[in-house]
Amino acid sequence: MSTQALKEEMRQRPAGVFANYYYKYLGYREDLCAPAVKARANAVYTLFSRAGAYVYRNDLIAGSIRPLWCEKSEAELRYARSIADSFGERTFWHNADHFSPDYGSVVCDGIAGMLRKIEISKAVHADDAAKSSYLAAMQKTLEGFKNLLLSYAVEAETLQGCEGYFGDRLKRIAGNCRKLAYDAPETFEEALQLVWMCHVGFLMEGRAAMALGRMDQYLFPFYERDIKRGALTRGQAVELLENVFMKIYESRAYKDGDDVVNICIGGTDLAGKCEVNDLSYCILEAVKNCNVPGPNLSARVSSQTPDDFLDACLRVIGTGLGYPALMNDEVNIAALRRYGYEEADAYDYSMVGCIENFITGRQPPWSDGRFDTPRFFEYLFNEGRGIVHPSMGVNTGPVREISCMEDFLRKFREQLEYGAQEYYAFFNNENCRYSPARYPQPFLSCFCRDCIARAQDILEGGSKYPSVHGAALMGVGTVCDSLAAVEKVVFTDGAATLEELRDALAANFEGYEDLRKKLLAAPKYGNNDDFADKYAIWFVDTLFAIFSKFRTRDGGAFYIAMAANVSNIAAGKIIAATPDGRRAGEPLSDAASPTYGRDVRGATATLNSVSKPDYTKVACGTVLNQKFSPSMFEGEKRKKLSALLRVYFQKGGQEMQVNATSREVLKDAMAHPENYPQLVVRVSGFSALFVTLDRDVQEDILRRTQQG
Repeated sequence: MSTQALKEEMRQRPAGVFANYYYKYLGYREDLCAPAVKARANAVYTLFSRAGAYVYRNDLIAGSIRPLWCEKSEAELRYARSIADSFGERTFWHNADHFSPDYGSVVCDGIAGMLRKIEISKAVHADDAAKSSYLAAMQKTLEGFKNLLLSYAVEAETLQGCEGYFGDRLKRIAGNCRKLAYDAPETFEEALQLVWMCHVGFLMEGRAAMALGRMDQYLFPFYERDIKRGALTRGQAVELLENVFMKIYESRAYKDGDDVVNICIGGTDLAGKCEVNDLSYCILEAVKNCNVPGPNLSARVSSQTPDDFLDACLRVIGTGLGYPALMNDEVNIAALRRYGYEEADAYDYSMVGCIENFITGRQPPWSDGRFDTPRFFEYLFNEGRGIVHPSMGVNTGPVREISCMEDFLRKFREQLEYGAQEYYAFFNNENCRYSPARYPQPFLSCFCRDCIARAQDILEGGSKYPSVHGAALMGVGTVCDSLAAVEKVVFTDGAATLEELRDALAANFEGYEDLRKKLLAAPKYGNNDDFADKYAIWFVDTLFAIFSKFRTRDGGAFYIAMAANVSNIAAGKIIAATPDGRRAGEPLSDAASPTYGRDVRGATATLNSVSKPDYTKVACGTVLNQKFSPSMFEGEKRKKLSALLRVYFQKGGQEMQVNATSREVLKDAMAHPENYPQLVVRVSGFSALFVTLDRDVQEDILRRTQQG
């Protein structure tokens, strides 16, 4: 099959070094004194026009980052980089990537249609010099992109007759790329080729985690039309999709790191109608056949989702891939509607990066950061001072003055409020550092409504909605268990004072083993016990209220997120012992999940606990990591798992992602990694090759409670 053969081709690394900056440098030097927007357009135009093309022997859909590896001399590359770097680049915290482009419009208009829209806008804004200049920059980047398409057409034509290449494939690639340079796509293959080449363009610029969005929706009209007229079979569509998804693996093959490319399938429309279609199933089958971590597939699941589709999702998850992540459509849409988006836009949301909800093609790129909520226990117990990390909170007074749980919660909230202000200051100061005028993004802006019509940059008023930012809340399980332990041990049982607990935490429980046993014995989040679970409700309500006060530099919202990736490990290393019995340096609980090993009453109890908070207040999204034994994905057990998921979503759970690889396999892979080079597991918000993960991440996955 061409897809697996393509994977083998990608094992041969390109010569030289990754140097997209070299081609940008060539563009900058055309006019080193040009205004910022013109200089940026020159750089992008030259990058697309001169980097060249690479067509694999097994390509069905062309487009590769391989041409960006240069074999220039070290001195020449060093000089080129110095020039390019002097112009600067936006980063993740400056709204550079993690974006879901408006591919629905792109496949309808084509590049030619986008250029016509620019001409119309130029006529409307002819009297505005700044807007006219910006439109000229957008136009130049698209002209460069046309050259990129044409370079692939020429390369495919040049390779005709070369050993190992298939002439008919090269002819189709050449024809598709040449047509797309001048006309809108008409077939499924052409539309997919255009989308993938746009994605490659973003990668060439240096952007990461650029989503492919709702592929089963914007490509379905092309798929359906081709199927009806006999120009395409379902099997051919799957193979074309596989060819694209496999090339996401290029990042792993060449750069030793996975690009998290989110693809969204399923969902409902504004009328509540289920939007699952045959292409949704094709995409599921394609990612399963590829068996690589890159395509971060997300399935929007609602009460209208067919049982067959949910079953198909579980079958793919059960292979061990760990995706698609399953998203509760009703909860996510309700969460987004809080922020004033038009109804149709809220229903058209997709995901970027790991699980982040995003208004597709209508807002600037995403940004988020880590908020270590358990850290604030240190300040509460030590009058504003940190123990492990040299940081400061506010002085809420000595803990001996706290007489009840309500007072403890009030002072803990004071610490969280100050910490949120500190977080906001750090983010806002950094986010505002690069002004849109000095660091414009003319190519990216072409893919966001309504930048062309408004003749403005995506970060300077061009997008329909302002930017948003997500505060990723670390350690809900750690916080809930800590608060429950304080209430039980100190205020209910009177088994210790807050001063004794303060001293135990400072000593990392050395000499306080009996007290630690009592803290560990207190009720724990994840067992359907309201004594602990009420603090998960408090956690979401409190942090939502705190962060809702803030706005991004252009007036957008601060979302909260219950997602950690693997940051719960890094955060734990700089946080002192916590009142739940966790020792200093140990990982925090992961994302929205209970602390691993403390959810001891089975999956039903765990999901009942996790579904209790109001997740319509978590507009970014959550990550609930669950691990089920492989047998749960077989026959009748899979039906029970499907029913369990349905009930969890009906109760208000927002997301679930599953590892289906047994503990025995994981342990053996840690001992003998050479035997498991292609073992893919779900980490937290993304999947990865297990043997490439750091040891502490592997151990964190291994610690997850395996449900039977």
